[in-house]
Amino acid sequence: MARLSRSEMQQRNRARVLEAAREEFGDKGFRDAKVDTIAAAADLTRGAVYSNFPSKRALYLAVLASDAAAVPEPDGPPGRAPSTAAQALAALARGRLARMPLAVDEHRGPVRLASGLEQEIAADERLRTPFAQLQALNAIVVGLALEQTLRRREDRRMVRVAETALTLLQGAARLAVAAPGFGEPFTVVRACEHLADADLDDAWTEPAFAAYAPAPRPVDEPWRPPVVDDALRGNQVTFSGDGLVVVLGLHRLEAFEHVVRAAPPGTEITAAVVTADRHEAGMLARLVVTELASALRPIFPTLLPPGLRIVLDEDGALAAAAGVASVSDMTEAGVRLAGGRVVARADGWGAAHAIGAAR
Repeated sequence: MARLSRSEMQQRNRARVLEAAREEFGDKGFRDAKVDTIAAAADLTRGAVYSNFPSKRALYLAVLASDAAAVPEPDGPPGRAPSTAAQALAALARGRLARMPLAVDEHRGPVRLASGLEQEIAADERLRTPFAQLQALNAIVVGLALEQTLRRREDRRMVRVAETALTLLQGAARLAVAAPGFGEPFTVVRACEHLADADLDDAWTEPAFAAYAPAPRPVDEPWRPPVVDDALRGNQVTFSGDGLVVVLGLHRLEAFEHVVRAAPPGTEITAAVVTADRHEAGMLARLVVTELASALRPIFPTLLPPGLRIVLDEDGALAAAAGVASVSDMTEAGVRLAGGRVVARADGWGAAHAIGAAR
């Protein structure tokens, strides 16, 4: 048998730790799970576990993110695409509710595994703001998908409807764990369906800070992007050489909508999501975005306009290609591409809007 390389050994050990942790967290929940038990089940030392995952919470989030990525695509040909916002929201609700427990005896394994997530987020202020911004990004993505797929962008902003539907579904998920059997799932579906026509006074207005945003400065630099994947569609990003790239820390994800609304329709826009805490906050981002993508793919055939992509830039490679060498959760920067070169750059609060609005 060929001897494994160091990289292959690390990958094998990581997989063994994840499998052992999945069993331990699923059986005991996050709080009562023991790292020593996980190490023993993986036939590794406690130090070997921590060499792969710097904290118990990082390991827990990695298990959840791994499980979210492993959700299979629906079998068979895609169903008929929804033709109204009501149908789309009902389909989203049905997909989310189908993954929730319906009875007390289902509260083991995956359900027990995921039940401690929000408690852990609430317990650490370092995760609360990223989680709130990730939920805002979810609402923006769902809203834009509704607008694009249903061709309603010009007459109605759908982000607030999406935000309300996601809030309702999040509450239903919490009650399914804490109060199994409570509520009627089909009523939740109908409620989401009716949200499509709710008057929520939702209209896009230019951010108040737009007048003070940093003006893009002209540059002439090479554009050499790394190989990266679109987290929403699950495929490799192909850059045309024209368009916008924005780098957003986990505290600035709402700026994704700023650049989309400011840029002309059809502009190629790629958002690189970055963080200084790749093990916990970064894994939380991977979990939330992956779950959203899995929920949306069966419903929205186009999901978003083809030129809108989100990259989970955990190693900062795309940010570095855009000239942002050091990233944090507060990072907001953008570059404009033309002819395969970087021709303009903006940095700081409001940079996403500024680079999108510049002509």
